[in-house]
Amino acid sequence: MVMSTTNGMNQSAVRRVNTSVILRMLAVSAGPMTLTALAEQAGLSRRTNELILDSLIEAGWVTELDRVPTSGCAGRPARRYELRAEHALLAAVHLNTSDASAVVSDVRGRILSRARRPLRAYQDPQATLDDAAALVREALDDAGGSVDRLRAGAVAAGGAIDDEGVVRRLVHTTRWEGVHLPDEFGRRLRMPWFADNDTNLGALAERWRGVAGDHDNVVWAILGNRTGLGILIRGAVHRGLEGAAGEIVEAGSIPVGSVADHPVAWLTSPEVDQRRVALGRFDAARAGDAGALAEVDEFVENITSILVTLSWTVAPSLIVLGGGLEEAADVLLPRVREAMRAARTPAIELRATGLGRDAPLIGAVKLALDRMDTELFGPLAPRA
Repeated sequence: MVMSTTNGMNQSAVRRVNTSVILRMLAVSAGPMTLTALAEQAGLSRRTNELILDSLIEAGWVTELDRVPTSGCAGRPARRYELRAEHALLAAVHLNTSDASAVVSDVRGRILSRARRPLRAYQDPQATLDDAAALVREALDDAGGSVDRLRAGAVAAGGAIDDEGVVRRLVHTTRWEGVHLPDEFGRRLRMPWFADNDTNLGALAERWRGVAGDHDNVVWAILGNRTGLGILIRGAVHRGLEGAAGEIVEAGSIPVGSVADHPVAWLTSPEVDQRRVALGRFDAARAGDAGALAEVDEFVENITSILVTLSWTVAPSLIVLGGGLEEAADVLLPRVREAMRAARTPAIELRATGLGRDAPLIGAVKLALDRMDTELFGPLAPRA
């Protein structure tokens, strides 16, 4: 939306906001945009648009493409512009109890590089944050970028994380309580940072680039060795008081931990060896092994009991199983669907994630994109 000086902003501030408007439009566009389309959608005059675009071309943010005559159209070909998505970079980090992952993306959300390593000591927040910042630098090097091109970053982590990115509660430890994730990362890599719970970001990612694009009310669920729910209501993350929404692992009345140590539940474990054992048990179940099938049935009963409660409380239109459950979707989905039908729940769709274990990282990229503002984009248009 066009900004004017009539709302109390000075000319420089208005120019900065209008520059951001043009950049946002180019960032979300599926392809090049014409000068006319940009001016009409932004509500800016053609001349103002030209001045802003010229400044962005000079700063390296935007490219003017060659004019291509259109068959059958009279007159001069339209001027077309495209964002240089690689000019600015975003970072995303996912922390769990055993390792950390990082990606670097362009401002269209295209992942350019990634890095991963075991954590030295998850119970030591400062050491873990140092490890994660080093991972971002490693991914940045792999992308051929420099720190000055990073514009923002976001963190996906476990626990109840409030709107400011502060860890309010984390099951089994108090060492992380009160850690302000954006501030801590900002001290290590000086740019704006944001943070949210990893299941919340899994849900956000699934609606953006996964299997939930056709739903507004979605729950993204990890159930098993790790347990948590990411909740979208009308397309927006629902965090609840101090980020506690979805942290059902803390709810003693819900039997989330009753199968946590069973081999089939290790699908959601952060430990590679445990996940390998879980996959072996599902292979045995597929082959008809009676013991493995009994384990699967018990796991399905546990999952269903949680989803039935969810069906009559949050009542989403779609539940997505993620965090590793997707690796046995062929076994789990039909059984859980049948169990939910037998329990006479609302007709909620059940799908496996389309993003796999990348979902929290992709959601973190989306969080950074959603929080972008004029400071993140950087350049100012010159004075007219």
